[in-house]
Parts: sequence; structure tokens; C-alpha cells
Amino acid sequence: MKKEFDVIVVGELNVDLILDEIESFPEIGKEVLANRMTLTLGSSSAIFASNISSLGAQVAFIGKIGKDKFGEVVLESLQRSQVDVSMIKEDAEAGTGATVVLNVLEDRANTTYPGAMDLLTMNDISEDDLSRAKHLHFSSYFLQPGLRKDVGRLFKTAQNLGLTTSFDMQWDPREEWDLEFEEILPYVNIFLPNEKELMFLSGKNNLKEAIHSVKKYTDILVIKRGSQGSMVCYRDDILDRPAFINKSVVDAIGAGDSFNAGFIYKFIKGNPIPECQEFGNLTGAVSTLSSGGTAAFRDYEAFREKARNIFGFTI
Repeated sequence: MKKEFDVIVVGELNVDLILDEIESFPEIGKEVLANRMTLTLGSSSAIFASNISSLGAQVAFIGKIGKDKFGEVVLESLQRSQVDVSMIKEDAEAGTGATVVLNVLEDRANTTYPGAMDLLTMNDISEDDLSRAKHLHFSSYFLQPGLRKDVGRLFKTAQNLGLTTSFDMQWDPREEWDLEFEEILPYVNIFLPNEKELMFLSGKNNLKEAIHSVKKYTDILVIKRGSQGSMVCYRDDILDRPAFINKSVVDAIGAGDSFNAGFIYKFIKGNPIPECQEFGNLTGAVSTLSSGGTAAFRDYEAFREKARNIFGFTI
């Protein structure tokens, strides 16, 4: 049966208020100045959805927002990237989530108000909706309490419906790392943590031990390593590929989500895993050329030009 969407994304939705060009992080009782401010689409799931759609995939989103101005920003931003928003629910009793991002040099600090993203549950996700897509992506496990107990069931349902699946758990703000990956990952085709997240999840002291403890539960383990590139573990292979280095980083917001978008885009098109990894490294690097997680992907021809002129990659 022909599918309506290449990818359906289930996840959190919020805006980012980004404050740039700050000399130092604020201290208690003191004030610092930012020389630039940007209000843009935020959240791992939404950045992934927007960017993979901009690359050419047919994408739909299941999530929850408030009935407010920030919710309007979310919907308008996703629609501008050609993401189908018909399955996004509005909750008049909850506000749309928001993250305040303080960028200092290449480091940042975030404060997030979850709002409506706390309220998304399995009751908001039907099998009929999932069956419209070829692939399911889910991000930000620790920011969605309404779904946490059902994430394994979500992935299992998707696979039973014939979808492939991918999962980026993201950072745990409470740093408890309470995720029963042994029960969830068998229903995940591609698991996409960064190196630090993998170490904390596994409780291991070195990367080799962390990989060994997790990779047996999922088909493909993808480890994002920032400026060190990425590692992909599948079958009996471990592919270690260097990053495309950007010497003029604007910010790294959404770089990991942009990596995910590039990797999954090539995966759903049937490309070999090494090509998926290389393209993920590229899209992660291109993301750092602009402020916020989606700006570098709004113009596909400009994206191609940057890939060619800055990183020597021809698309």
C-alpha cells in the first residue's frame, strides 16, 4: 500500500528564545546583556521534522501545543517547511512549551517550560495515523512524561504496522537516566544518542563498554560526537567517521537533530549506512552555520551551496 508520508514524527513542540553574543553566563543577583535575540521553532522533534522535510521527505507531526501565540509560531514554522500539522492537537488549558537559550561562545545554558508537551499521551496517537507513514521518529523521552511508560508500545505498534523506527532519547534534565532501554530498543531500528548521553544511560566508564552494553538491543546504534564526528555500530561493523569542521560556528542548537534528519533522510531513501552517516555529519555541520536549528535548511539551494563551498560536499 502506498504511504502518504515518508516520516511521521511523534514528540514535543516548543519555541526557542535564543540570546546570543553574551560575554558570560549570568550570576545570581547580577545581569548580563545579549546583543542579539531570535525567536524560532524549537524542540528536538520539531527541528528534526522541519529539516528532514526541507531535505525533501514527506513529513507529518503528532504533538500538542497551547492555543496561544507561541503555538502559532510552531504551526507557521512547520507549515513553512511543508510539514503536515493536521495531527497536532491544541490544548486551550495549557501553554505552548518554550526554551530560553543563553549562548556564550560555543557553550550554552537552557531553561525550558514544558507546557503542553507534558500532556501528549498514547490516547493522542492512533494506529490509523501511524499507518499513513513509512517511518516513525521519536525524540526527547525525558521531556514527555505522558508518553514515557508507553514508548516501547509506541515503537512496537509502529513496527507491527510495517514502519521502520528511530529514537533519540536526548538529555535527561533530572540526570536520573531512568530509561529501560532493554525493553524499548528491540523495537527501534536506529538509536541515535550522543556520546555523553550513551555513557550516562549505560552507566559505563568508557565508550567501548557503553557500546557493548547497548548495541545488542537495536539494529543500528548511531553515536553523535560533535566535532569528533560520529560512530555507527551495525551488524559486526563500527564505522568511525570524522566531522565536517565548521570554523565559524554561529551556534550548535539543533546540530544533533540536523544530523538525525540527514541520516534518516538517506536511510528512508534506501542508501547504504555509510552514506547515511556521512550525510548526517554534513547536515549537522551545516546547521551550525546559522542561528537556531532550522535556519540553515530553509532554502534548499542555499543548503546545497554551503555544503559544496564550505565543506566540499556535492549533493
